Amino acid sequence: MKINNQDFNLNELLGPYLKKWPFFLISMAIMLIISFFYIKSKAPVYKVQTSILIKDAKKMSSDVGDMSILQGVPGFGGMGTNSIENELEILQSKTIIEDVIKDLKLQTPIYAKQSFYDIELYKDTSPINIVLVKEDAYAEKPKQDINVKIKNDGVVLSSGELKSDINAGYGRLIRLPYADIIITKNENFDKKKADRLKLEDIYFKYVEFEDAVEDYQKSMSVDLLDKDATVIGINMTDPNKDKAADVLNTLVKKYNLYAVNDKNTESEKTKSFIDERIAIISKELGSVESEKQNFKTKNQIVDVQSDAKINLEVNQEAKKKMLELDTQIELNNMLSNYLNGQSSSQLIPVNVGLENPVAVSSINNYNKLVQERSRLLDNATPTNPVIKDLDIQISNLRQNIRESLLKDKGALQISRNNILSEKIKSANSISTIPEKERVFRNIERQQQIKENLFLLLLQKREEAAISMAITSNKARVVDSAYALKKPVAPRKMFILGGALLIGFLLPAIYLLIKELFNDKIIVKGDIEKLSNIPVIGEIPKTLKKSDQLIKNNDLSPLAESFRILITNLRFILRKNDNAKTIMVTSSMKGEGKTFVSVNLALALTTPNKKVLVIGSDIRNPQLQRYNPSMKVARGLTEYLNSDVKDINEIIHPSGFISGTDFIYSGAIPPNPTDLLQNNKYEDLLNEVRDRYDYIILDTAPLMPVTDSFLIAHLADATVYVVRSEISMKSYMDFANKNTENKNLKNPVFVVNDIRKTNFAYGNQYGYSNEEKKWWHFLRK
Repeated sequence: MKINNQDFNLNELLGPYLKKWPFFLISMAIMLIISFFYIKSKAPVYKVQTSILIKDAKKMSSDVGDMSILQGVPGFGGMGTNSIENELEILQSKTIIEDVIKDLKLQTPIYAKQSFYDIELYKDTSPINIVLVKEDAYAEKPKQDINVKIKNDGVVLSSGELKSDINAGYGRLIRLPYADIIITKNENFDKKKADRLKLEDIYFKYVEFEDAVEDYQKSMSVDLLDKDATVIGINMTDPNKDKAADVLNTLVKKYNLYAVNDKNTESEKTKSFIDERIAIISKELGSVESEKQNFKTKNQIVDVQSDAKINLEVNQEAKKKMLELDTQIELNNMLSNYLNGQSSSQLIPVNVGLENPVAVSSINNYNKLVQERSRLLDNATPTNPVIKDLDIQISNLRQNIRESLLKDKGALQISRNNILSEKIKSANSISTIPEKERVFRNIERQQQIKENLFLLLLQKREEAAISMAITSNKARVVDSAYALKKPVAPRKMFILGGALLIGFLLPAIYLLIKELFNDKIIVKGDIEKLSNIPVIGEIPKTLKKSDQLIKNNDLSPLAESFRILITNLRFILRKNDNAKTIMVTSSMKGEGKTFVSVNLALALTTPNKKVLVIGSDIRNPQLQRYNPSMKVARGLTEYLNSDVKDINEIIHPSGFISGTDFIYSGAIPPNPTDLLQNNKYEDLLNEVRDRYDYIILDTAPLMPVTDSFLIAHLADATVYVVRSEISMKSYMDFANKNTENKNLKNPVFVVNDIRKTNFAYGNQYGYSNEEKKWWHFLRK
């Protein structure tokens, strides 16, 4: 059951749209036609692209001529880096686009008018060239194109903004209000290439420089082809493939030219800077070397380390010699003391280490004489002349030894003092070595720094000179500018698909808005949502005035709808076998009460059934319109006013079907309410009830007047007519209240004048041969 409800709700939601399917179809067809002409009227736009490789975009090498040649110099680190993002910005910068536009002269594009769209003439497809000489920045810019008519000896320029046509010869200055131009013949014009173009109607546009730059910037896109690479893709969209290719190729050339100029400028500045530094450092280096020379001269050194080593060796040698001399002096003192303390007959020690050869020789001779005397004493006395002679020799020799030792001691002492002086001098020299070494090292360090920097700058100067001579392009062209075969605009499938979508949405939106703002009854379902009163019939809209009444053996949808109405009405009347009076009414005027009353009567009439229609709207009679000759006929008003006593005088044949009679409303009375309340109307019904099978009361609308309520109790059933797309939804509250108050007997709704597409049960009744036109589906 829940699924059924969902299906019902879905059908109810989509129903109004599905019924209008021809409207959708026609709307989509119209949009397709519009989109087709739109596509044909737009020049195809092509995508032209090129790709370039940026050499070492993350860090420029030392041979590319920029400041990276100083990477080895302290203080210049990091000056040789560049970012690929910077290159992207440079490629789409305003400055480089300006140079491209100036080089290619893109401010005065030339066009040729064609059947569907205008084509830009460029290079060999244009018979003329236009050179912009000077612009007037303060003049008002043109809003119209300038037409060009080519003649043998020149051109004629015309425009709605020019005071008069301008005749000008080729190669001559043409003064326009906003610029000066020169038009020349294009020597490279290719007639074969332009053979398919219509060149009879040519014009050119003047584009302000800033606008041209902005337009070309917008038409370009620059981006990395791969985030891990330094290959940049440059794209441009333009109807003219040749022009777009030239723009991209020129853009790359300009980019390389900028890069080369930047590199050379930086290299020149670098070389100049290095030359200045070399001169300064050369002077500083000479000063340091002079200081080193003066230091060595002043301190009488060749090399601090060597001098220090020599002084150490001298000091050590002096110490050794002093030790030896001190030993000899001590030995000398020892022997002197020995000589002084011993008798002359005793031997003097020898071989004690004394290095005085004279003294040693004398001591040896002395010891020999002493030994000889001792040997002679063994056989002689001290008084022996030989002994005495030996004593004299020994005494003299002993004195000689003593004097020799004394002289040797003095010589040793002098030698010791000299060596001590040298030792002190070398010790003093050694003590000054650290300071000298510190000063000398500082001088040498300054000399080394200056020498290294001097050599480095000489090397960098040569590198800068080489880089200026061999500077290469910064960008290498991977793919030269080329155009894709298929145009990127207009996007035919997208436009056609969009047209279909718009063609579908427009009627859908229209119907939706119409539904949202609709406050009228359209279909049977609208009534069922607002009221519990049953809807027993749907009367279709009649397209022709002649088809508003049912005929004999009628199989039209109108006849079928009334037959269905009668069938459903009989279920209402079946509750009372004597029920035969049917009141037809509505909320307001113009909802089709009389139309329903007459056709209901004609549908009820059979050979065995007679039907009477009483025109009970005596304020605004409508029954007479079906028989204009009866406008002055006496009728209900005259009977209620007692002007007519015999009812046969006011009963008239309908003139449509035998068995259907009419009682017309008669003259319009000044007091209709009083007439309907005088019980004569009830007497009339009682008198005709036995003569007719059905009595139909065509009454006045309920909302404007109370006339129908005065006779509503006399009816067995009330047919409440609602006209599709005319009756307001708010009328349902009025009908519901009167039903609840029982002011109407057995009320039922009939939807009148409903479109066939809005029928609740199909679009047709029966098997009518009624001619159907395609536009009927679109009628409101």
